[in-house]
Amino acid sequence: MTVTSTGSPTRVLVVWCPDWPVVSAEAHTDAPVAVVASGCVVACSGSARESGVKRGQRLRDAQRACPGLVVRDDDPDHQARMFEQVVVHVEQRCPRVEVVRPGVCALPARGPARYFGGERALADLVHETVVGETGFDARVGIADGLFAAMLAARTDEPRTVVPSDDTEAFLADHPVNVLDRPELAGLLIRLGLRTLGEFAALPSDDVLARFGVDGATAHRLARGLEPRLLAPRDPGRDLTVGQAFDPPVEEFERVVFIAKALAGELHTTLADLGLSCVRIEVEVATEDGRRWSRLWRHDGLLSATAVAERVRWQLDAWRTATGVDEALTGGLVSLRLVPDQLVADDGRQLALWGESAPDERVDRAASRVQAMLGHAAVTRPVLGGGRGPGERVTRVPWGDSDTPLLPLEGGWPGRVPAPLPAVVPPHPVPASLVAADDAVVTVDERNVVSAPPALLTVDGLAGMPLAVIGWTGPWPAREYWWDPARASRTARFQVTTDDGRAWLLCVRDGRWEMEARY
Repeated sequence: MTVTSTGSPTRVLVVWCPDWPVVSAEAHTDAPVAVVASGCVVACSGSARESGVKRGQRLRDAQRACPGLVVRDDDPDHQARMFEQVVVHVEQRCPRVEVVRPGVCALPARGPARYFGGERALADLVHETVVGETGFDARVGIADGLFAAMLAARTDEPRTVVPSDDTEAFLADHPVNVLDRPELAGLLIRLGLRTLGEFAALPSDDVLARFGVDGATAHRLARGLEPRLLAPRDPGRDLTVGQAFDPPVEEFERVVFIAKALAGELHTTLADLGLSCVRIEVEVATEDGRRWSRLWRHDGLLSATAVAERVRWQLDAWRTATGVDEALTGGLVSLRLVPDQLVADDGRQLALWGESAPDERVDRAASRVQAMLGHAAVTRPVLGGGRGPGERVTRVPWGDSDTPLLPLEGGWPGRVPAPLPAVVPPHPVPASLVAADDAVVTVDERNVVSAPPALLTVDGLAGMPLAVIGWTGPWPAREYWWDPARASRTARFQVTTDDGRAWLLCVRDGRWEMEARY
């Protein structure tokens, strides 16, 4: 999809499958369904929306609005695999299909429209192909540029064609929330600018001065222009990066790791040229001589991690495709990443004295260590759900998704309130908590404490025992009740001792342990 030198967009066709995370979850139920990530709703079914569930809502609020809500975990990998069915059938009709994200794909409309007898005929053909061949609900929109075409696909009609002359009027009545920039949209609303038309009427220079580069990009979208002008590429310079595999590789995780390294190399080269990539072609070759390729777009600019994520999605989709001739089989002999659409780099906020931004330096250093020691050699903590401090923090490899193993929301009865402890040992340390009469402090089934704690002893720490000068609790919980081998009854206490330290203690089936220190 190219644009003219003035940034006027060309005609684009978008296929949108509504509520794709819900559809791909295969929730075959008439009950309302919500797909949840990190304790928040990322997608929901129509019946759930009718009950008051909406995107961005906390899970507990959604369940309060709709008690019968069926919850499914967000699974982008599975969504991408399922959406490959749609992309393949669209590609059989029109070439150069690009995946914007699972559930949305796009293609240049001008050539196919001429071949099939007009844009209306093309929209009808693509809609009938997707619905007839896959059985999924789909909407098709054609308009000037990707942004307007996506809004056209999201109308109530199954097929919407917006003529070029009507693009500005079509966009004008949409709320600023469709820009998918919550912070900017909130600010515009507070300023009294509630629609794209009102935002588009502002002078471009004033928007850039007040809202920065991202605001200027959103302003171009509101005016019906491409968000960024394409950057010319030197025809004599090949920016493609790739890797040949000998012997062939069948472990896709290794390929994804190499894709991240290649993407980092590509981004370094583009940065030196003052360029960024918003669309990339993933191409692989198998040992049986076949080649596979797919375009992926990300208007937020494709980082190395984003490229690696899309390579993983695409490999999984090709491997699980239906039909013997459609599925990717055998080992891979090569991987190529082709920057298909380049834009001028808008720059980024630097650190003091013009140094590189700290997060960029950390990312480069972590990636180099991973390249030497392996993907799992560099990890970072991700806060998740759970009751004890040890299970609330999960270490994930650098660059992987930050979705916690256990959702933050969900109640978690028995969780100790904030603040979180500062030191958490790898394993709980045996301890002893006794009352003034040297009897061990216990908690009965009704959560009644036998006596106020007086002395604390922690194995392996010098200066014990310590006098307890304050305590609070218990926070009881029945843990792993579904697994007889791990089931236990626990109660947690916070205590302070006369040396000025605070401790998180847990009594589990009558045995005291020190779980953390504050």
